[in-house]
Amino acid sequence: MSEPLLRAVGVRKSFGHTEVLRGIDLDVHKGQVVCLLGPSGAGKSTFLRCVNHLETIDGGQVWVDGEPIGFQLRGGKLHELREREVARQRRDIGMVFQRFNLFAHRSVLDNVVEGPTRVRGVRQAEARASAMELLDRVGLAHRAGAFPAQLSGGQQQRVAIARALAMKPKLMLFDEPTSALDPELVGEVLEVMRDLAGEGMTMVVVTHEMSFASEAADEVVFMADGAVVETGPPSEVLVAPKHERTRQFLARVLAA
Repeated sequence: MSEPLLRAVGVRKSFGHTEVLRGIDLDVHKGQVVCLLGPSGAGKSTFLRCVNHLETIDGGQVWVDGEPIGFQLRGGKLHELREREVARQRRDIGMVFQRFNLFAHRSVLDNVVEGPTRVRGVRQAEARASAMELLDRVGLAHRAGAFPAQLSGGQQQRVAIARALAMKPKLMLFDEPTSALDPELVGEVLEVMRDLAGEGMTMVVVTHEMSFASEAADEVVFMADGAVVETGPPSEVLVAPKHERTRQFLARVLAA
């Protein structure tokens, strides 16, 4: 098998005296969809933020496409990169948050155009044409001139996905992208994510949507207390989990 697109080895992170990540190992290969499951406080979102260096890790290392993220090895020691160098690395890592973080004073189209023109230096006309294709892909080309406040939560999240895709990332990270949505709006966002998975986009998804994990994931990772408890295909982890901690979590989720 080829080298993983994302590799995390021994990733550790503490906030004060609280150790949130206790040595996370994870490989994600190109075209894979990996879902991170677990209770609140398991460290799932923190791990995603460590992948693109929104949080500085305290130990271990993360590579994306063979490049160490956030650090450079010099003289046998790891040195943290300058913010400008980290920003260059982040261009290849799309991230969709729980909250949509759209520019409220800009139209839907301008929200999608912003990254390619300002960060990648794409010409305005080319960026707008590409943005319209992406908005059509997420079913929102007809709302290109609208402003975020005029959209539903599900529509705003779909714009956020289009905005991330506009940067042509190698890897997409989703941090509970449906948790802030009303239940009736969840499906429209998951449908876009299923389409991306079907097209071969490499994705790491923190989610509580068991149906999505069951249908779209190549691998499910169950985390608890800052550690990976169990990992495997959905048919194993979700149907016949090996660890009692996983079974307890799934039983509570299904009961709810």
